[in-house]
Amino acid sequence: MPTAAATAASALVRSLPCFFLRTVFLHGASAGAHLLLALAVSGRWLFAGPGKDGDIAVGRATNGVGGFRRYVGAARCTAWAMAAFDLLLAAYSSYLDSGTGWPLDALADQADAAARAAAWLLLAAYLQFEFGRRRRDEKRFPAPLKLWWALFLLISLLTAAVHAATSLDGLPVPAHSWALDFLSVLAAVLLLVAGSLGERGTGGSASEEPLLDLTSEPAGENSSAYAGSTFTGAGFLSALTIADNVAGLLPSFKTNLDALTGNGTTGRREVTAFKLAKALVRTLRWHVAVTALCALVYNVATYVGPYLIDSLVRYLNGDERYATKGQLLVLTFVAAKVFECLSQQHSCFRLQQARIRGRSALVAVVYEKGLALSSRSRQVRSSGEMINIISVDADRVGNFSWYIHDLWLVPLQVGMALFILYSTLVLASLAALGATVVVMLLNVPPGKVQEKFQRKLMECKDVRMKATSEILRNMKILKLQAWEMKFLSKIIGLRKTETNWLKKYLYTSTMVTFVLWSAPTFIAVVTFGACMLMGIPLESGKVLSALATFRVLQEPIYSLPDRISATIQTKVSLDRIASFLCLEELPTDAVQRLPSGISDMAIEVSNGCFSWEASPELPTLKDLNFQVWQGMHVALCGTVSSGKSSLLSCILGEVPKLSGMVRTCGTMAYVTQSAWIQSCKVQENILFGRQMDIEKYDKVLESSLLKKDLENFPFGDQTVIGEQGINLSGGQKQRIQIARALYQDADVYLFDDPFSAVDAHTGSHLFKECLLGALASKTVVYVTHQVEFLPAADLILVIKDGRIAQAGRYNEILGSGQEFMELVGAHQDALAAFDAIDGANGANEAFASGGTATAILSRSLSSAEKEHIGNVESGQLVQEEERERGRVGFWVYWKYLTLAYGGALVPFMLSAQILFEALHIASNYWMAWAAPVSKNIEGPVSMSRLIYVYVTLALGSSLCLLVRALFLVSAAYRAATLLFNKMHVSIFRAPMSFFDSTPSGRILNRASTDQSQVDTSIANKMGSIAFSIIQLVGTVAVMSQVAWQVFAVFIPVIAVCFWYQRYYIDTARELQRLVGVCKAPIIQHFVESISGSTTIRSFCKENQFISTNSMLMDTYSRPKFYNAGAMEWLCFRMDMLSSLTFAFCLVFLINLPTGLINPGLAGLAVTYGLNLNIMQVTLVSSMCNLENKIISVERILQYLQISEEPPLSTPENKLTHNWPSEGEIQLNNLHVKYAPQLPFILKGLTVTFPGGMKTGIVGRTGSGKSTLIQSLFRIMDPTVGQILVDGVDICTIGLHDLRSRLSIIPQEPTMFEGTVRNNIDPLGEYTDNQIWEALDHCQLGDEVRKKDLKLDSLVIENGENWSMGQRQLVCLGMVILKRTKILVLDEATASVDTATDNLIQRTLRQQFSGVTVITIAHRITSVLDSDIVLLLDNGLAVEHETPAKLLEDRSSRFSQLVAEYKMRST
Repeated sequence: MPTAAATAASALVRSLPCFFLRTVFLHGASAGAHLLLALAVSGRWLFAGPGKDGDIAVGRATNGVGGFRRYVGAARCTAWAMAAFDLLLAAYSSYLDSGTGWPLDALADQADAAARAAAWLLLAAYLQFEFGRRRRDEKRFPAPLKLWWALFLLISLLTAAVHAATSLDGLPVPAHSWALDFLSVLAAVLLLVAGSLGERGTGGSASEEPLLDLTSEPAGENSSAYAGSTFTGAGFLSALTIADNVAGLLPSFKTNLDALTGNGTTGRREVTAFKLAKALVRTLRWHVAVTALCALVYNVATYVGPYLIDSLVRYLNGDERYATKGQLLVLTFVAAKVFECLSQQHSCFRLQQARIRGRSALVAVVYEKGLALSSRSRQVRSSGEMINIISVDADRVGNFSWYIHDLWLVPLQVGMALFILYSTLVLASLAALGATVVVMLLNVPPGKVQEKFQRKLMECKDVRMKATSEILRNMKILKLQAWEMKFLSKIIGLRKTETNWLKKYLYTSTMVTFVLWSAPTFIAVVTFGACMLMGIPLESGKVLSALATFRVLQEPIYSLPDRISATIQTKVSLDRIASFLCLEELPTDAVQRLPSGISDMAIEVSNGCFSWEASPELPTLKDLNFQVWQGMHVALCGTVSSGKSSLLSCILGEVPKLSGMVRTCGTMAYVTQSAWIQSCKVQENILFGRQMDIEKYDKVLESSLLKKDLENFPFGDQTVIGEQGINLSGGQKQRIQIARALYQDADVYLFDDPFSAVDAHTGSHLFKECLLGALASKTVVYVTHQVEFLPAADLILVIKDGRIAQAGRYNEILGSGQEFMELVGAHQDALAAFDAIDGANGANEAFASGGTATAILSRSLSSAEKEHIGNVESGQLVQEEERERGRVGFWVYWKYLTLAYGGALVPFMLSAQILFEALHIASNYWMAWAAPVSKNIEGPVSMSRLIYVYVTLALGSSLCLLVRALFLVSAAYRAATLLFNKMHVSIFRAPMSFFDSTPSGRILNRASTDQSQVDTSIANKMGSIAFSIIQLVGTVAVMSQVAWQVFAVFIPVIAVCFWYQRYYIDTARELQRLVGVCKAPIIQHFVESISGSTTIRSFCKENQFISTNSMLMDTYSRPKFYNAGAMEWLCFRMDMLSSLTFAFCLVFLINLPTGLINPGLAGLAVTYGLNLNIMQVTLVSSMCNLENKIISVERILQYLQISEEPPLSTPENKLTHNWPSEGEIQLNNLHVKYAPQLPFILKGLTVTFPGGMKTGIVGRTGSGKSTLIQSLFRIMDPTVGQILVDGVDICTIGLHDLRSRLSIIPQEPTMFEGTVRNNIDPLGEYTDNQIWEALDHCQLGDEVRKKDLKLDSLVIENGENWSMGQRQLVCLGMVILKRTKILVLDEATASVDTATDNLIQRTLRQQFSGVTVITIAHRITSVLDSDIVLLLDNGLAVEHETPAKLLEDRSSRFSQLVAEYKMRST
């Protein structure tokens, strides 16, 4: 017999929940919402400003207004009807309650009725008298009003659901309440339909107005491509598409961010993670509001089932109070499931939209910030860190949209669960609350530890990506020097540091996962244990209701590890982005920029003092005072690192200004010393965003000597240039830069020594045709090391130690100072070698007859070239990124599964999960079977035994969970490590042709985004599928225990589900592959923009590049958006089909005769059935997500199949220790091309370079000089022919065996981030004394000794804190240390002045006597003392003889070059 305490508890259970639901929830929420509406309407009515003139408004009205008014009329009628009914209801309720003494629930009911009546009266009056009066062209309902109507529908549905639940509990519900529910739902639906169709039906609404006010300012040439976008003619879906682009989103986000952050006193933004998140929420507020409403509906609908389980068990047990309510129960269950499905899928779709928008906004604002960074900020943040921000951090912040509502949803879910538990287990629910709080608190310390590990992990990833990006940019240098494996070990070492933090992060996440997955079982054990201690009877209905509640509660608790992890990752990413946005920008007031024509003064610098370090103690330039008038040509000259390039940067505003004034007038064009070329077509590089003018374009090509080069390109000016201009020579890159500047038709031109990269003839032509011809009337400031270009200048500024040492015309300063005389004297010394040459007349004759030499070149192609000429048609060096087609092959999954320990852990993981699910089901089955059906029936076991067995089973399941989690994380870590190592070994061993044709963005995308997926996501996704299958099988097994007939529906439903899944996955897979392919161009464009930010700013092209970035992001977001839509399309159908199975099971159960089945087991089947749709959708969506995510593994595995270079060493062909001893090089019929589809660069060379002699190679830019050197180092192997060094065919020996015994100073010198010591001796093979000796020989010793840290002085990324000339001298120091028998100088002195060049030539003669020296130089004086001269043109050996013999022949090409050089130099 039940005790008195139990009876009292039962009465309390029945009374308190109903009081809470009806009094607090229903009346409180309803009255509050209606009072809010009343206040809003009153405020809008009373405090609105005066409307626009009615007549004017009528004039603007369009044809859509008439249709809209019909919907306004419908809304008015509905509002008046609701007002009238609520007034009558308020009066009726007052009449009924007047004789009851006004109890608390009656007062709440009356307050609710009064609030409703007042609110609807005000709303009806507003719609009738005020709405549309102030603006007759009003064509849409206010958004807050439509949002309130949606809230009203939700309240009405919840009220109806609570009344239904109250009725099922056997408590009466008044008839007027049912009437109010019906009318409220009907009115809400009518109002929402009017709001939606009214806006959609207005063809002339605001969607026809321009997105931007185009009348305010005409769109400029460089303005965003989206600036002119309008909604004209756009339908509903088109309007959504137009709104979902970066150009439309970014202004709103920037406005919100600026409003929150402002600018500090230093001009920097005060951005924090919180402010950044707040700005995102403000920008996406509509999505946040809609998804919040959907999330509320979903969560309330989810808890309807657990609340009604007890009633269903009582019905199945034959309780008379529920005898007629079986159909109503089924209807309520199914209706709740339908609402759950609809709200969940719509919420997911909107959250995906918010995710895409949030990421796009962040990437766009980071890109804009990157273009505006100051030089000091660029030193603080490397390009690798910036890549991580846009590829990883922005993604993580966007992904947090899934968890954006957790702050209020988790308390709501816990609160609803506790309410249901209280209604069934009374005070034992307090124990459940305590257990839940304990679980939450237990995760606080691990969460903080996780945040620390995540932060460290991202810092290590930044360092690794920074190093990877730098290495990829300079891979050719590494291969030439045989350093690639050394730098690979550096990357592996950085990754090892990263994986130490990754391992800690993963194992900490595992422990958190174990605690939280065990939490539902722990809470259940505590709750049932409390029932036993308090004497609360555990009836099967109450137990099942509690178990169902725990199963629903397990979803937020199970996902809590993901939520904690996502929150931590997002917090770290927001901190990193906020920190980046706080970096110092270039000051906008450093240079006063005047429009064209305002002043006759083009450039004026007064009392200028500048410092790259922004420190008065370390000025870069000081005491600058000069003026440049419009049309003047100004030359800057000086020794290496004197400050010439810095002075140009001052004019551009790039160097921090300490004091003084800089003023410019007119537009600027800037040509950098180190060419910056975009990876796009040649034509696009030259146009640089301007419209095509054919006549002007042809003149520019002719002036920059590009026409002949374009004729040799496979696609002319449509040829795609590889990354960093990899398929162009140094001279071609500079001439394209010059052409780009000329085409802009600017007012002021700044040239930073572009002529050093071209040969003498080309340089002379460019100077005459460009500076003295096309730019004769323009203002030009040019840096040059070639003294022969100085006499033509109107003003010469001689720079020394950061000051203007001399200023004036050539003749004025020639004898007035030592600095200029040093430069001129060195030039005269170089010209002394020409004394044997005849006078200028002969030279002119030779030069005039230069056209005859062309006949030598018009020879027929060799047979080898003819054999390969057909390949040219296929053409471009840079091809579209390869992506797989069709299904992801099973081999990809198998390869991933077997990577870690040969797949040995997989069976153990599956066994642990199966055992966990079996024990979990057994524990629930035990509780359903052993608990009594009602308090009047004795249970089969005692209460204590019931609990002890349940606890034992629960502990066993938790132990299995721990084992499974540990196995999974161990396998994930091992697989991620192996994939990373194998991919990087494959990349570093790839031939140079792979890097020539593969933009670094593609490689960086795999090394960052794809590797990040492998590190943290893919193993969990793969485990989730296996675990979901096991859970689904367990659920169906439980349901089949009481209704095996469910298989009649379940099997067809599963078949249809898998058919849908296969139908969906074909599209989703390709979309995901497109996402991967479309992401690399964003990274590539970002890297290019950051490296060329100075050029972009100098041309004022920021808007153009921002527009391009927006277009690339839209292209990337489009397949992601389509993928999201396709996923929700699939999930909605999965949900509905699983709900059909659940409905069939319910209908079958309520139609069985009473007593035929155990009500407890039937209730258990329904309890599991409640989660059937979630499990089914989770399984299918996990499979789809995995196939999308596994593409990251597929993309990494693609790079494991890259063709390798030949072996690094060949033990079978072991060389002697002193090879090469003679240094003789023989070229036999050498044919070389960059790629099989491209034309030959070298065309049948047969030449011998004698050992121990100096050979000079000269020729026009693009003639094949650098290609010949690359062939010698086997960067490209010959297609036909061979190269012999001391009689050994270099193609038969290992690459490192060859390259380590050769030395080279490359055409484009590079320094790596680190120290001076690390750069001059990367392998650590030499002592400090040897390094100092080498630095002294290369004229850098004194410069390094001036620095505080000496050999450990800092070198930043790309060596940007060292001048170009200094970088070339460091490369010279390397070869002096190495001292090999063969030395190659590829334009080794192009960036140094003539005096320094003479010193270097003297050093080379002293240090490398008896060494085979091959010199490529555009300065004729650098090759004049060579023993042999080889002249190349168009890949052919035109002349090969001693300089003396060639000079004797006046018609020789070499003689012409010398004569030209002498003519322009005298």
